[in-house]
Amino acid sequence: MKEIESVLVVGAGAIGSIVAVTIHRALPGAVSILAGDDRARRLKNDGVLLNGERFDIPVAPCVGMLAVSDQPDLIVVAVKNHQLGQAMDDMRPYVGADTLIVSLMNGISSEVDLTAAFGAAHVLHAMIIAIDAVREGNATTFTQAGIINFGEVTNEPGAHSERVGLIERFFDRAGLRYEVPRNMVRTMWYKYMINVGINQVSAVLRAPYRVFQSVPEARRVMDAAMLELISISAALGTGLVDADLKSWYKTLDLLSPDGKTSMLQDVDSGTVIGLGLETGVPTPVNQLLFDLIRAIEQGY
Repeated sequence: MKEIESVLVVGAGAIGSIVAVTIHRALPGAVSILAGDDRARRLKNDGVLLNGERFDIPVAPCVGMLAVSDQPDLIVVAVKNHQLGQAMDDMRPYVGADTLIVSLMNGISSEVDLTAAFGAAHVLHAMIIAIDAVREGNATTFTQAGIINFGEVTNEPGAHSERVGLIERFFDRAGLRYEVPRNMVRTMWYKYMINVGINQVSAVLRAPYRVFQSVPEARRVMDAAMLELISISAALGTGLVDADLKSWYKTLDLLSPDGKTSMLQDVDSGTVIGLGLETGVPTPVNQLLFDLIRAIEQGY
């Protein structure tokens, strides 16, 4: 496999914008953003706005036929969960024989879907943590750009796979912060624990991070939702323990008080409820949050 020289970012929201701009700054010409007609026009007309600065990043069209030279070495998927099906259709022509794919989406299911669509040889496990980006229209603001965790299911220190090594070297050149955990499944469940807690409760409360940094009642509800997932993790053997809550607090306290989660778009409490039924673990807090969020959605 050759070194990574070209990257396609699928999803120009908060995370996709930060990744694309970071690469664009360090390696001009190495990154493009996949976008359909309307989004492509907006990106070309308005650019990508990050912390008040405009960046004009090349746009790759959603088309049916491409030259092999148009197929990138790496695809970074950063769409919302409900957008993944369309995103996979749009990116299919760009997946070449050696194209690698990492997903920075919330949850624990996008790798399964991407593997089913493109094959295990293309897909690595990935997630991003410690990011406090807020998206308003075409503009993204942030103070913490996040840390990408990625790798194979298991990554032995000093003996990373060829695929992981290629991405490590590219991320080093691009200035993207990253870690390669030994146990990627546990790491992804840790991120999922965070999403299950703070994303859902913030969706109900319409609350920025400052509420969870300072209001005990909000933290108690967040903790309760997370503890249900920790119990499910114990039943499935994915490695979460109660001490992971304290680890999350250290990250939470570093985030911008005015930052917000992705809220309703990435909430997937239905998955937690299903896992609870599968393992026999009661999930009353997640069921309540699920019902409240669905009620809010119906009110739109």
